[in-house]
Amino acid sequence: MASGGVPGVEPQQPGDVTGWRKAQRERLIRARLELAAGHRAAQDLAIADALSRLIGAAPGAMVSVYWPIKAEPDLRAWMRGMSKRGVRMALPVAIALGQPLVFREWRPNARMARGLWNIPYPAEGAEVVPTVVLAPVVGFDKNCYRLGYGGGFFDRTLARLAGNPTVIGVGYPGALIDTIFPQPHDIPMDWIVTGATPPLRRIAARS
Repeated sequence: MASGGVPGVEPQQPGDVTGWRKAQRERLIRARLELAAGHRAAQDLAIADALSRLIGAAPGAMVSVYWPIKAEPDLRAWMRGMSKRGVRMALPVAIALGQPLVFREWRPNARMARGLWNIPYPAEGAEVVPTVVLAPVVGFDKNCYRLGYGGGFFDRTLARLAGNPTVIGVGYPGALIDTIFPQPHDIPMDWIVTGATPPLRRIAARS
């Protein structure tokens, strides 16, 4: 058992984990922005294919995706295709800093509004509870811990989300690092999908 009850915690951690993460975050985002557009597009197709095989078309599935920013994998075409196959799709809505995300169902041609950081979300419709949550990663480690943007939105949301959804981190292969030095508030992903290799599965089940 890892220290503090957090699987995957490294015994030797930086004195300032927050500062270390900030530096890693900046480095990884910069490297992602520098990827060639054609390379990203090819990876996006591979990620979409892996997600289709992993998720399938399970009856009753409600899949929360995300609207891409800062050169994240762009899954909007995949969203449209899955919606046409009858899979219900949703997008997260950031309502305020320090608050959990909520989710609103998305359909092709839905009217969109813009929330925090100008990120689009469906302007109309009731809130929904996803059965699958796709979370973009800035970085990730072999234990499926996710390094995000530092706002804590996904960890805060997953800690309170009903139904124990399957959580899938999505990113490019270069986002893999040795460890994110997980802390007690960090929640690991069930899977990490990059498109370059088979999806990485977390060995221990989330409680």
